[in-house]
Amino acid sequence: MTEANPKADAANSNTVKDPDDWTTGDEPMTGAQASYLKTLCEETDHPFDDTLTKGDASKLIDELQAKSKRLKDA
Repeated sequence: MTEANPKADAANSNTVKDPDDWTTGDEPMTGAQASYLKTLCEETDHPFDDTLTKGDASKLIDELQAKSKRLKDA
C-alpha cells in the first residue's frame, strides 16, 4: 500500500500560509518587502508605513497588488 505524499497535495500544502499564522509575522518587514511595498504604495497612492511587521506587510502587498496598474496591465 502506497501512502500519499502530503507535501505533494496542493490542498494541504504549507507553501501558502496565512501571515497571521507565521511564527515570524511579528518581526519587522524584510528589506525586500519594504522595497516592493514602497513601489506598490507609489503606484496606488497609498501611504508607505515603514513600521509594518512581516505579516502586515505581506497582507498589504496582497491588497495593493490587486490595485496596482502594473499587474492589471500585465
